[in-house]
Amino acid sequence: MRELKQSAAKTLKSFYKILPLILGMILLISLISTSIPRSFYSTIFRNNPFFDSIIGSVIGSISTGPPITSYILGGEFLKEGVSLIAVTAFMVAWVTVGIIQFPAESIILGMKFAVTRNITSFIFSVVVAIITVMLVSYI
Repeated sequence: MRELKQSAAKTLKSFYKILPLILGMILLISLISTSIPRSFYSTIFRNNPFFDSIIGSVIGSISTGPPITSYILGGEFLKEGVSLIAVTAFMVAWVTVGIIQFPAESIILGMKFAVTRNITSFIFSVVVAIITVMLVSYI
């Protein structure tokens, strides 16, 4: 029982230390997500599958957020004429890559892990988008 109390105390202490980072990350995500108008996205895509997937991944990496929000934004982007490959790359990067939370992630999990995870996630967001659109087009 004593070990359980010690573990709980350590956990609470760790959570208390990272709470300011988490709150700052949430506030920054909200600020960026609301400051970029949706019409901006439809003007930067040029219907080039490779470049659109990279641009979608870059934008999704920067404007990170909760998965449910990516579905809503993805639907809106499709309505505005953004290509499916760009929307898919955006949605995958939105959920998996975290530029905004990188400082907190590197402090909590280590710099090497954070860099490796984000680079790998970015590359795979492009790959997943291309494969997904190829499969949807094939079916």
